[in-house]
Amino acid sequence: MPGIEWTRVEMFHLDEYIGLPASLPASFRKFLLERLIRPAGITNFHLLEGDGDVGEVVRRVGSELQTAPVDIAFVGIGENGHLAFNDPPADFKTEEPYIIVELDEPCRRQQVGEGWFNSLSDVPKRAISMSVRQILKAKEILVVVPDARKAQAVKSCIEGPISPMAPASILREHANTTVFLDKLSSALLSSQSKGNTA
Repeated sequence: MPGIEWTRVEMFHLDEYIGLPASLPASFRKFLLERLIRPAGITNFHLLEGDGDVGEVVRRVGSELQTAPVDIAFVGIGENGHLAFNDPPADFKTEEPYIIVELDEPCRRQQVGEGWFNSLSDVPKRAISMSVRQILKAKEILVVVPDARKAQAVKSCIEGPISPMAPASILREHANTTVFLDKLSSALLSSQSKGNTA
Protein backbone atom coordinates (compact mmCIF):
# COMPACT_ATOMS: atom_id res chain seq x y z
CA MET A 1 0.00 0.00 0.00
CA PRO A 2 1.58 3.31 -1.07
CA GLY A 3 2.48 5.86 1.57
CA ILE A 4 2.91 3.46 4.49
CA GLU A 5 6.43 3.06 5.88
CA TRP A 6 6.03 -0.58 6.84
CA THR A 7 9.44 -0.72 8.52
CA ARG A 8 8.05 1.71 11.13
CA VAL A 9 5.00 -0.44 11.87
CA GLU A 10 4.92 -2.56 15.01
CA MET A 11 2.41 -5.40 14.75
CA PHE A 12 0.87 -7.55 17.47
CA HIS A 13 -0.84 -10.87 16.85
CA LEU A 14 -4.50 -11.06 17.95
CA ASP A 15 -4.94 -14.78 18.61
CA GLU A 16 -3.53 -18.24 17.92
CA TYR A 17 -4.42 -21.88 18.53
CA ILE A 18 -2.58 -23.70 21.28
CA GLY A 19 -0.62 -26.72 20.08
CA LEU A 20 -0.84 -25.96 16.35
CA PRO A 21 2.51 -25.76 14.52
CA ALA A 22 3.12 -22.67 12.38
CA SER A 23 3.75 -24.96 9.40
CA LEU A 24 0.05 -25.89 9.12
CA PRO A 25 -2.29 -23.81 6.91
CA ALA A 26 -4.72 -23.06 9.78
CA SER A 27 -2.00 -21.36 11.82
CA PHE A 28 -2.62 -17.62 12.04
CA ARG A 29 1.15 -17.12 12.30
CA LYS A 30 1.60 -18.76 8.91
CA PHE A 31 -1.21 -16.64 7.43
CA LEU A 32 0.20 -13.39 8.80
CA LEU A 33 3.77 -14.15 7.76
CA GLU A 34 2.84 -15.18 4.21
CA ARG A 35 0.13 -12.62 3.48
CA LEU A 36 1.08 -9.54 5.48
CA ILE A 37 4.42 -9.46 7.28
CA ARG A 38 6.76 -10.65 4.49
CA PRO A 39 4.96 -8.98 1.53
CA ALA A 40 4.69 -5.64 3.34
CA GLY A 41 8.19 -5.79 4.81
CA ILE A 42 7.13 -5.48 8.46
CA THR A 43 10.22 -6.06 10.57
CA ASN A 44 8.88 -5.36 14.07
CA PHE A 45 6.23 -7.98 14.83
CA HIS A 46 5.16 -10.06 17.83
CA LEU A 47 3.63 -13.44 17.04
CA LEU A 48 1.95 -15.83 19.47
CA GLU A 49 3.75 -19.17 19.41
CA GLY A 50 0.93 -21.44 20.44
CA ASP A 51 3.05 -24.56 20.17
CA GLY A 52 5.69 -23.26 22.58
CA ASP A 53 5.68 -22.45 26.30
CA VAL A 54 2.24 -20.85 26.29
CA GLY A 55 2.53 -19.23 29.70
CA GLU A 56 5.83 -17.62 28.75
CA VAL A 57 4.41 -16.42 25.42
CA VAL A 58 1.40 -14.83 27.13
CA ARG A 59 3.67 -13.03 29.62
CA ARG A 60 6.31 -11.91 27.11
CA VAL A 61 4.07 -10.69 24.30
CA GLY A 62 1.64 -9.17 26.80
CA SER A 63 4.49 -7.22 28.41
CA GLU A 64 5.68 -6.00 25.00
CA LEU A 65 2.14 -4.96 24.06
CA GLN A 66 1.84 -2.76 27.13
CA THR A 67 4.92 -0.66 26.32
CA ALA A 68 3.11 1.69 23.91
CA PRO A 69 -0.45 2.62 22.92
CA VAL A 70 -2.01 0.72 20.02
CA ASP A 71 -3.08 3.00 17.18
CA ILE A 72 -5.39 0.63 15.35
CA ALA A 73 -6.87 -2.85 15.84
CA PHE A 74 -8.17 -4.95 12.95
CA VAL A 75 -10.80 -7.45 14.12
CA GLY A 76 -13.75 -9.48 12.94
CA ILE A 77 -16.86 -11.02 14.46
CA GLY A 78 -17.20 -14.78 14.72
CA GLU A 79 -20.32 -16.77 13.92
CA ASN A 80 -20.93 -17.03 17.68
CA GLY A 81 -20.23 -13.32 18.15
CA HIS A 82 -16.69 -13.88 19.35
CA LEU A 83 -14.14 -11.07 19.36
CA ALA A 84 -10.68 -12.46 18.67
CA PHE A 85 -11.00 -15.87 20.35
CA ASN A 86 -13.10 -14.52 23.22
CA ASP A 87 -16.06 -16.89 22.87
CA PRO A 88 -19.29 -16.40 24.84
CA PRO A 89 -19.48 -15.89 27.72
CA ALA A 90 -16.48 -13.60 27.22
CA ASP A 91 -14.47 -12.11 30.06
CA PHE A 92 -15.23 -8.37 29.89
CA LYS A 93 -13.31 -7.57 33.08
CA THR A 94 -9.77 -8.93 32.92
CA GLU A 95 -7.07 -6.34 32.27
CA GLU A 96 -4.55 -9.01 31.27
CA PRO A 97 -3.42 -8.24 27.69
CA TYR A 98 -3.51 -11.90 26.60
CA ILE A 99 -5.45 -14.79 28.08
CA ILE A 100 -5.73 -18.53 27.50
CA VAL A 101 -9.26 -19.46 26.42
CA GLU A 102 -11.34 -22.56 25.80
CA LEU A 103 -12.88 -22.57 22.32
CA ASP A 104 -16.57 -23.46 22.23
CA GLU A 105 -18.04 -25.84 19.69
CA PRO A 106 -19.68 -23.17 17.46
CA CYS A 107 -16.31 -21.42 17.16
CA ARG A 108 -14.57 -24.68 16.31
CA ARG A 109 -17.28 -25.61 13.80
CA GLN A 110 -16.76 -22.25 12.10
CA GLN A 111 -13.11 -23.17 11.48
CA VAL A 112 -14.19 -26.42 9.83
CA GLY A 113 -16.85 -24.60 7.77
CA GLU A 114 -14.25 -22.13 6.52
CA GLY A 115 -12.09 -25.03 5.34
CA TRP A 116 -9.17 -24.61 7.75
CA PHE A 117 -9.66 -28.08 9.25
CA ASN A 118 -11.08 -31.34 7.89
CA SER A 119 -13.14 -32.20 10.97
CA LEU A 120 -14.14 -30.86 14.37
CA SER A 121 -11.74 -33.26 16.09
CA ASP A 122 -8.84 -31.59 14.25
CA VAL A 123 -9.61 -28.13 15.66
CA PRO A 124 -7.68 -27.27 18.83
CA LYS A 125 -9.82 -26.76 21.93
CA ARG A 126 -7.69 -23.97 23.43
CA ALA A 127 -6.14 -20.76 22.17
CA ILE A 128 -4.27 -17.64 23.19
CA SER A 129 -6.37 -14.52 22.66
CA MET A 130 -5.92 -10.82 23.15
CA SER A 131 -8.38 -9.90 25.87
CA VAL A 132 -11.50 -7.84 25.26
CA ARG A 133 -10.26 -4.98 27.45
CA GLN A 134 -6.93 -4.92 25.62
CA ILE A 135 -8.65 -4.69 22.22
CA LEU A 136 -10.74 -1.78 23.51
CA LYS A 137 -7.54 0.11 24.43
CA ALA A 138 -6.76 0.65 20.72
CA LYS A 139 -7.26 4.25 19.58
CA GLU A 140 -9.24 3.03 16.56
CA ILE A 141 -10.89 -0.31 15.76
CA LEU A 142 -11.75 -1.50 12.26
CA VAL A 143 -14.15 -4.44 12.06
CA VAL A 144 -14.59 -6.38 8.81
CA VAL A 145 -17.41 -8.94 8.70
CA PRO A 146 -18.35 -10.59 5.39
CA ASP A 147 -20.70 -13.48 4.55
CA ALA A 148 -24.22 -14.65 5.38
CA ARG A 149 -22.84 -17.04 8.04
CA LYS A 150 -22.12 -13.99 10.20
CA ALA A 151 -25.53 -12.28 9.78
CA GLN A 152 -27.09 -13.50 13.04
CA ALA A 153 -23.97 -12.64 15.04
CA VAL A 154 -23.85 -9.19 13.46
CA LYS A 155 -27.50 -8.59 14.39
CA SER A 156 -26.94 -9.77 17.98
CA CYS A 157 -23.80 -7.66 18.42
CA ILE A 158 -25.16 -4.48 16.82
CA GLU A 159 -28.82 -4.56 17.84
CA GLY A 160 -28.90 -6.80 20.92
CA PRO A 161 -27.77 -5.99 24.45
CA ILE A 162 -24.10 -5.43 25.18
CA SER A 163 -23.34 -8.74 26.80
CA PRO A 164 -20.59 -11.31 27.31
CA MET A 165 -22.93 -13.69 25.45
CA ALA A 166 -22.40 -11.56 22.32
CA PRO A 167 -18.74 -10.65 22.88
CA ALA A 168 -18.31 -8.27 19.92
CA SER A 169 -21.26 -6.20 21.21
CA ILE A 170 -18.73 -4.52 23.55
CA LEU A 171 -17.32 -2.70 20.52
CA ARG A 172 -20.32 -0.36 20.77
CA GLU A 173 -18.68 1.11 23.88
CA HIS A 174 -15.60 2.17 21.90
CA ALA A 175 -15.63 5.77 20.67
CA ASN A 176 -13.82 5.12 17.38
CA THR A 177 -15.00 1.84 15.88
CA THR A 178 -15.94 1.38 12.23
CA VAL A 179 -17.77 -1.76 11.08
CA PHE A 180 -17.61 -2.85 7.44
CA LEU A 181 -20.34 -5.30 6.37
CA ASP A 182 -21.40 -6.72 3.04
CA LYS A 183 -25.00 -7.25 1.92
CA LEU A 184 -25.04 -10.79 3.24
CA SER A 185 -23.65 -10.14 6.71
CA SER A 186 -25.92 -7.10 7.16
CA ALA A 187 -29.06 -8.81 5.85
CA LEU A 188 -30.77 -9.19 9.24
CA LEU A 189 -30.16 -5.64 10.47
CA SER A 190 -32.95 -3.10 10.73
CA SER A 191 -32.80 -0.20 8.27
CA GLN A 192 -31.85 2.14 11.12
CA SER A 193 -28.80 0.03 12.03
CA LYS A 194 -27.77 -0.25 8.38
CA GLY A 195 -27.70 3.52 8.17
CA ASN A 196 -25.25 3.70 11.07
CA THR A 197 -22.79 1.10 9.75
CA ALA A 198 -20.26 1.39 6.94
